[in-house]
Amino acid sequence: MFEYAPAPESRSVVALRDSYGLFIDGEFTDGGGVFKTVNPADEEVLAEVASADAADVDRAVNAARRAFDEVWGPMPGRERGKYLFRIARVLQERAREFAVLESLDNGKPIRETRDIDLPLVAAHFFYYAGWADKLQYAGVGTRPLGVAGQVIPWNFPLLMLAWKIAPALATGNTVVLKPAETTPLTALLFAEVCQQAELPPGVVNIVTGAGETGRTLVSHPGIDKVAFTGSTEVGRQIAQAVAGSPKRLTLELGGKAANIVFDDAPVDQAVEGIVDGIFFNQGHVCCAGSRLLVQESVADEVLAALRRRMSTLRVGDPLDKNTDVGAINSAEQLAKIQELSAAGEAEGAERWSPACSLPDRGYWFIPTLFTGVSQAHRIAREEIFGPVLSVLTFRTPAEAVEKANNTPYGLSAGIWTDKGSRILWMADKLRAGVVWANTFNQFDPASPFGGYKESGYGREGGRHGLEAYVR
Repeated sequence: MFEYAPAPESRSVVALRDSYGLFIDGEFTDGGGVFKTVNPADEEVLAEVASADAADVDRAVNAARRAFDEVWGPMPGRERGKYLFRIARVLQERAREFAVLESLDNGKPIRETRDIDLPLVAAHFFYYAGWADKLQYAGVGTRPLGVAGQVIPWNFPLLMLAWKIAPALATGNTVVLKPAETTPLTALLFAEVCQQAELPPGVVNIVTGAGETGRTLVSHPGIDKVAFTGSTEVGRQIAQAVAGSPKRLTLELGGKAANIVFDDAPVDQAVEGIVDGIFFNQGHVCCAGSRLLVQESVADEVLAALRRRMSTLRVGDPLDKNTDVGAINSAEQLAKIQELSAAGEAEGAERWSPACSLPDRGYWFIPTLFTGVSQAHRIAREEIFGPVLSVLTFRTPAEAVEKANNTPYGLSAGIWTDKGSRILWMADKLRAGVVWANTFNQFDPASPFGGYKESGYGREGGRHGLEAYVR
């Protein structure tokens, strides 16, 4: 194995504050409490962040309502589009700052935040800026709903913000957004972008805090639309809280995606897709390809190539540009990954990981492969949300479909084969919102994303993403 010298990205581009407030009505303000956000790579406290209580959420919703009634709702689409274009350009100008801060607060490699997350964030604002004055041609309606309450997860903090805020603003809604407790900093830096872009006060409000803040926001009577990305368990609670009210709801929840490799697939290409499907962002991806289904005749060849490739993955400092796999986001998530991995061994699956030394501090987990997995194993049924891959085999396309669909989730799937007719047949049979062919984890602002079954309902991205925010 080659030895690489460290190539760290400088932290100096980020001016971290000691404390951060809530962003309400265009200004930063104190909250009812405070909490600490830490760097998962070394457990360093990055900052103290205000925690919003019920009174703070009420102030934010009222500010959003005033902005909707008086400014943003009546504003012509072409004028709203100008603000979104401005936000997109500012994000591009400050991309390096955002990328470093995202890696610090989240633990993901700088290579991913710099080359994937930030370009996609700007692209979403550019894309929906273009729709702002063309809603009459989208075929989904033109009247905004009002105030959107949005709750986002910690795995893609800034990208999930863009997925939520950009279509909401383009369609004339105002927003109160709650980022995840462990990753609030890029959302608060985005608030500075809103100020820099001279977005009217109250159009975007950001309230930070833990689960209670999110529950308060979702249940607030002044919210017209709830958008949530996160776990299926919390999604159920939100659906129950909203049931019986006039609030519109979209949910993008968990997944247990199947990555299906046939015997005619190019092995090296498929292995790269497998690695990208499960080890990208430490496996903290709702649509991660956490179940590998390999045709029996090539299983040994594919697994041998996969082990060789896994042995080259570099785990370590997220700010090192050579790092492939960064830190697990929190101690709580690490404990969940460890518990489910231990359950896999206890149920008889064979565990393998490459030789790897881990840092002394922080939350780390070595990329892990389980073979000898059956459909009944917990690691084949439950969402692990970490760098853990379960391998099953199949003989026929029909068996592959049966095993792929044998899950309560339905967010995504991947197919690796040389036969176009097989791809079309499989895509029609798989109960998944997104099916990739000979690739994985490819996203575009113009392409809708969402799931079936316990993976939620509604779509984000593309023209379909407008529909959730208009009457």
